[in-house]
Amino acid sequence: MLRIVDTRTGHLVEVPSVSRHLLSICVHQPVSDAGIGMTDLRALLVGDVLARTAQLHGLQSRTFLTTADLPHEQAQALDRAMSALGIHPPATVGVHHLTGALRAPADVHVHAYGTAAQDAVGAVRVDVGQIGTASGEGVPDRAHLLAPGLLDAFAPEGTDPLAVRMLLLGHAYRTPITVTSTALEEARRTLGHWRQLVADWAQEPSRPIPADVLRHTHAELADDLGVPAVLDTLVTVAKRADVPAGAKFETFAFLDRVLGLDLAREVGHQHRAAT
Repeated sequence: MLRIVDTRTGHLVEVPSVSRHLLSICVHQPVSDAGIGMTDLRALLVGDVLARTAQLHGLQSRTFLTTADLPHEQAQALDRAMSALGIHPPATVGVHHLTGALRAPADVHVHAYGTAAQDAVGAVRVDVGQIGTASGEGVPDRAHLLAPGLLDAFAPEGTDPLAVRMLLLGHAYRTPITVTSTALEEARRTLGHWRQLVADWAQEPSRPIPADVLRHTHAELADDLGVPAVLDTLVTVAKRADVPAGAKFETFAFLDRVLGLDLAREVGHQHRAAT
C-alpha cells in the first residue's frame, strides 16, 4: 500500500484510491511570466520519485506535465534540466490545462508550494516545498530557464547535477530548502564516495539484500515518500560489518531504482581518487 499526504487535509491517503495497478501523476508548472524555477523542477523530481516508488511496489505509473506555452528555447532548457537531474520524461506535456487523453483525472496532482490551481475532485494534491539560496549564493528561485541553464547556478561547472538531486532528496518533499555551496559540496562528496564503494562491492560475490533493510526501506518509501530515511539507511548499511559486500552492492543498486543517483556509474572502471 502506497500512501502520501494530501496537502488539503494533512492526512495520509492511499494511492491509487481504487483497486487497480496504475498510478496516474500530473505535475503542474506555473502559468506566469516569471519563468520556471528550482521549486518547479523539484515538483517534477517529486513526481519522478513517486512514479519510481510506485513501480518498486508493483504498480505501473504514468506521469503527465502541464506547463505554460514556453518559447522553444525555454522548453529545451526545461528538457535539459530534467535530463540532468535524472527525471524521467513525462508521458505527455499539455499546455495550461489537461486536454484530450489527459482529461481523465489523475490520482495525484503535484504543485510547487503556493501555486494557485483548481483542485481536482477525488484526487490527492501534493504541494512541494520551496527552494531558496543563501544570501550571496546563487540566483533567485524564479530565474528564467534560459541558456546556459538554470541548474548552472546550483551546480557550477564540473559539478555532477545528480549531486543537486541527492541534496534535494535528503529533505522531505514538503520541507523548504535553502541551497548552500557547503551543502552541495557535501552531497557531491557523498555521491562520489558511494559510487566508489559500489564499484568495490561489485567485485565481490552477490548476496541477498538483508530482509530487515528491505522491509524498512519499503515501509519508509510507502509512507509519504520517506526518501531521507532511505538515504540514512544506506549510510548505516555501508558501515554494517554484518552485511557482506555483495549484499551492500545489491542494496544500493536496488534502492537506486528510486533514488536515481546512478550509483553504479563507476562499476567496471578504474576509480578516480577521491577529492
